[in-house]
Amino acid sequence: MAATAKALRMSSGALWIAATLGLGACSLLPQKTEIAPGVTRQTGQFEFALPSGEYRCERGERLQIRRELANAVNNRIELGWNGSQYLLVRDPSDSGLPRFEDSVSGLVWIDLPWKGLLLDGRTHKPLANECRAA
Repeated sequence: MAATAKALRMSSGALWIAATLGLGACSLLPQKTEIAPGVTRQTGQFEFALPSGEYRCERGERLQIRRELANAVNNRIELGWNGSQYLLVRDPSDSGLPRFEDSVSGLVWIDLPWKGLLLDGRTHKPLANECRAA
């Protein structure tokens, strides 16, 4: 009788471990969860349904942004600023916010649901702030 009880405890312990490992493995799979309308979180990075086109910023700056989507993910943007064109590539961020960078020019564009922000990636100073789709 004692051997049966011991075997039962061991098998239920093994079952608990297997279930815990199985649930943990599910969290490793890429998941696309809608957080708010037009805002999803996929593989730890947010996706905002933001438009391409002209953006106007707080100090009168104007930017042109063309978003390149692949499988509903915005991986690159083409940025028109100060008479030049730049190709910025998505760089996964710790916060999960969409962050795009051009390593040659050092420009960094950060998307928030309500605005965008252009930074000098080398000094981290804002070049254009409070940028919104026109």
